[in-house]
Amino acid sequence: MKLNKKTILNIAFVIIIGLLLYPPTKIYFIRLVSFSPSTITEEKREMLNDYNWNLKGLNTSNIDFNETKNKVVFVNFWATWCPPCIAEMPSIQKLYDDYKDKVEFVFVSNEDWTTIEAFYKDKGYDLPTYNILSKVPDQLVSNSIPATFIIDKNGTIVVDKKGPADWNSDKFRILLDELLQ
Repeated sequence: MKLNKKTILNIAFVIIIGLLLYPPTKIYFIRLVSFSPSTITEEKREMLNDYNWNLKGLNTSNIDFNETKNKVVFVNFWATWCPPCIAEMPSIQKLYDDYKDKVEFVFVSNEDWTTIEAFYKDKGYDLPTYNILSKVPDQLVSNSIPATFIIDKNGTIVVDKKGPADWNSDKFRILLDELLQ
């Protein structure tokens, strides 16, 4: 059987689509195209006006979000079944390892601890993870995951990122260092 150019291109196309649908390849591809998150321009930034939010700690203590006032906060909504969430987790873990004593990290999932614990154990993660106990502040509500918000010491939302990002980039670390000053 002689293959013409069109047949070869069709076969290559099917193989590429198949690889993109295969979860490990899909996650790798997402990671490959994830960039450092952008900050919100100063004139479009919003103040978080409601800190009345209670979270149940799954691998950490429960938290009243009021405890995060006057601190730099990294809030991430995610799930273990979400390929974009999985793709950004290695960069988040590296960031967390270096900034956990300076920044309040709040990882929010609606999954049970058994599911998350198995995922963390398999991947080697140890991020402080919570379930929601009360209404999420309006400015932090998202219809998609991953959704990440960076809040400065004054309660201003500086980053509002939907989708995966490279959270361990030099650009983002510079931003965090500036917010911590």
